[in-house]
Amino acid sequence: MKSEIKQHLTQDIIPFWKSMRDNEHGGYYGWLGYDLKLDKQAVKGCILNSRITWFFANAYTLLKDESLLEEAKHGFEFLKNACWDKENGGVFWSVKYDGTPEETLKHTYNQAFSIYALSSYFEASKDKEALDMAYCLYDMIEGKMRDELGYKEAFDKAFHEIDNEKLSENGVMADKTMNTLLHVFEAYTELYRVDHNEKVAEKIKWMLDLIAEKVYNPKLHRQEVFFDKEWNPIIDLHSYGHDIETAWLVDRGVDVLGDEVYRQKMTPITMDLTNQIYKVAFNGNSLANECEKGVVDAWRIWWVQAETIVGFLNGYEKSGRKEYLEAAQNIWAFIKKHLIDMRDGYVQGREWYWRVQADGTPDSAKPILEPWKCPYHNGRMCFEVIKRIGE
Repeated sequence: MKSEIKQHLTQDIIPFWKSMRDNEHGGYYGWLGYDLKLDKQAVKGCILNSRITWFFANAYTLLKDESLLEEAKHGFEFLKNACWDKENGGVFWSVKYDGTPEETLKHTYNQAFSIYALSSYFEASKDKEALDMAYCLYDMIEGKMRDELGYKEAFDKAFHEIDNEKLSENGVMADKTMNTLLHVFEAYTELYRVDHNEKVAEKIKWMLDLIAEKVYNPKLHRQEVFFDKEWNPIIDLHSYGHDIETAWLVDRGVDVLGDEVYRQKMTPITMDLTNQIYKVAFNGNSLANECEKGVVDAWRIWWVQAETIVGFLNGYEKSGRKEYLEAAQNIWAFIKKHLIDMRDGYVQGREWYWRVQADGTPDSAKPILEPWKCPYHNGRMCFEVIKRIGE
């Protein structure tokens, strides 16, 4: 599995995303349809470009290919010059194809992914400007985008709070979300890993307490997803992909933190989440998406499969349960057979379908590249497998 995944990373995913680089206007193109037709004038999501920057920075750190660092620098320059609000601070939601502002709202989730990218780019490049920008966003989130209970979600460009349309789904409007909390945690973990600032460590511990005491539901062996301002759940929803992603990201955060108290506190939770996903969402070869009010969404979504490989591999490392290792291998077999787009028509490399049915039939209504579809999940899966599995 390791050799196949490394080959997939270097021969498919990396070449594909290199081919999406916009050398005229900066950043990376924002849309490639299912028909493999590239729209060079599509809106460029700032989350998309943050995640691509993060991807190339980590690919360089792992593989030491100078061309990957050059790609990461290209992404960093676009974040700095186009996505950054030079008047009010923070990162826009999206910009037009030419780098001028499109949606100027500020979302906490979006700022977190910029911190994630800037931290990794600093590690790869040693460019202090990137670290300074990451701390600027950190101070902004802590100063303007939270209350005493947790992180708020959406703001206009001048940081007046607005409805959380971007991160609310399933017919609800959430004041707080598991998803935003998870990815602020992930971003701060990366910032702490590359700079070991104790003020960041304290916020990581605070978020671990929130996950354990507000988000995790021990009776249902899952996380709740959408909340009101006081962390009361507002919908009966089990997000399978987020739970298995949380399990390994929290374990990684605890490892980076190096705090034994939090290891003792969080490990039973992450193992419970992993076990429950294995029991209720895994069918032997792939993972369903979510369950709302008892109804399962059986689509096999690209990012859910990628995160599940890492989550089960992590669960095997932590518990020694061989069924988790076998599950990771079986999901990789499903990805190879059904999710990697093997059609002709790619200029370089190839990517994954957005989602397929349980029998592997792809959804032709979903594009190959869009503001949420990027090498963050499948690329990170490759990195984690390469690093976790020994020679």
